Amino acid sequence: MAKQGRDWTDILVKRGVIGPDQMREAQSMNHVPVEEALVKLGYAGVDEIMKAKAEQHGMAFVELREIEIPPSVIELVPESLARENIVMPLSQESGAIKVIMHDPNAFETIDKLRFVLNREIEVALAPKEAIVEAINRYYGGSSTETESVDSMLQEFTDTAIDFSEDVGSSGKSGSGAIGLEEGDAPVIRLVHLIIQEAVNMRASDIHIEPFADRVRIRYRIDGVCMERDSPPRRLLGSIVSRIKIMGSMDIAEKRRPQDGRIKMHAAGKDIDLRVSVLPTSHGQSVVMRILDRENIKVGLRDLGFGEEDWKRFASMIKRPNGILLVTGPTGSGKTTTLYAALNELNRPDVKIITAEDPVEYYLPGVNQCEVRAKIGMTFARIIRAMLRQNPNILLVGEIRDEETANTAIQASLTGHLVFSTLHTNDAPSAVTRLIDIGVQPFLVASSVMAIMAQRLVRKVCPKCRVRYEPPAHVLQGIGLKPEIAKKANFMKGKGCTHCNKSGYRGRMGIYELMTMTSQIRDMTFKGDSTQNLRRMARKQGMRTLFEDGMVKALKGLTTIDEILRITQHDSAAAPTK
Repeated sequence: MAKQGRDWTDILVKRGVIGPDQMREAQSMNHVPVEEALVKLGYAGVDEIMKAKAEQHGMAFVELREIEIPPSVIELVPESLARENIVMPLSQESGAIKVIMHDPNAFETIDKLRFVLNREIEVALAPKEAIVEAINRYYGGSSTETESVDSMLQEFTDTAIDFSEDVGSSGKSGSGAIGLEEGDAPVIRLVHLIIQEAVNMRASDIHIEPFADRVRIRYRIDGVCMERDSPPRRLLGSIVSRIKIMGSMDIAEKRRPQDGRIKMHAAGKDIDLRVSVLPTSHGQSVVMRILDRENIKVGLRDLGFGEEDWKRFASMIKRPNGILLVTGPTGSGKTTTLYAALNELNRPDVKIITAEDPVEYYLPGVNQCEVRAKIGMTFARIIRAMLRQNPNILLVGEIRDEETANTAIQASLTGHLVFSTLHTNDAPSAVTRLIDIGVQPFLVASSVMAIMAQRLVRKVCPKCRVRYEPPAHVLQGIGLKPEIAKKANFMKGKGCTHCNKSGYRGRMGIYELMTMTSQIRDMTFKGDSTQNLRRMARKQGMRTLFEDGMVKALKGLTTIDEILRITQHDSAAAPTK
């Protein structure tokens, strides 16, 4: 082992990655390791921290996504050993094996590898997530089963075994449950593999949809559904029953919608799945929302804000009172943005309470309440109870009605900072929406400090991106001036294994941030139209969703096609400056 140098935190400060004040702030976060605190606050990335640790211990840092490890090296370390200890073989030289680890101080693991492999062990470092991803890539996606989803589906298609009878009997009596476990072992493996594969492919949702002659399985990756091979129709009952058992739902109830939650370990990390079962004309349809806890550790800087919008938003969330609204359709990243804001503000001296329907992610240090309408726990009632808990910051999951809106506004007027969401297409129409549901215009004008509309667009794959020139008619259609187009850095992905041949990998936000200036407050008070509010906001510097997206397309972060797909209704009304 190399001799240990100065502490990795000092190395980060010396490199200018973080400042001394930021380091002290991270160290002051109680019950949170400094490494995790720096990532959570958005001050340093996982790779930067790992590089500093590598320098501290005199080890090499490996960018696993940039290298190719030969099969002969992979064979040196058995898959079970690699998965159990989260290590990856890198190379062999003169009888020694170089392995990649994420903890430079895991001396017991090094001794175990030395004993099991009977070779000298040298260590290089990489982030834990990158090592898990590499293990899945080189050894195969499943940690417990050698077969893939494709091979299992083929096995079911080739055989005529029908498992649905076991499932039917299991719901009728307690004795049938044991038969289900034994008889449905292949289906249990299939469901596990489907979830495992979806997590490995970065899917946000798994859709299992019954039709007259088949069952369709789809994964939603970066907001777009991708179809998998279909299992035989006869397996529908077994698959749905297995998912219901995992989610603690009633397998005998097939006529009513049901909701459940599954906690499991997949692809080397703990994940939660929110399950929804809906009876349809051809059977029960299942959607599983994959809630990856890593997603909420994102910092404000990583959301995709332009420099100006980031400064404005960061200053808004530090105000002592008022309402900040985030608007957009379902799946536009509103929750992630608000959680990133809460992470930024989550300090030992600040009390934060949330009312959510349902609670998707659990935030350490934040009091989270779940809406339960059946027992009268509505948003409005929770907010009123919250105020007696003496909070500094409130998060209201969604403003749906007049009572919730008025209660949230009263909370902001009595000295609380309130975050909430609305389902509107753009920022200015949120003002009109609040007035439409019954809030007095003078209350909207005096309490709302900013409204931000957002969407998620896919990012160009960094592995296979190439420069390209969009056709002239496309540039003309979006109103882009030729002199701006010449200076642009348009990119598109050719399609590779890294992005599943789509040309895109990952998503980023595009934003429309409208601050409530004195002029806009006056117009709100007078009940002006959405069009007039929009005109005034743009005059005062608000960039529309389409314009913000085009700026990112000009930089090569996304494509014009993607911006038009997400914000097509804006394109005619908002030519880029």
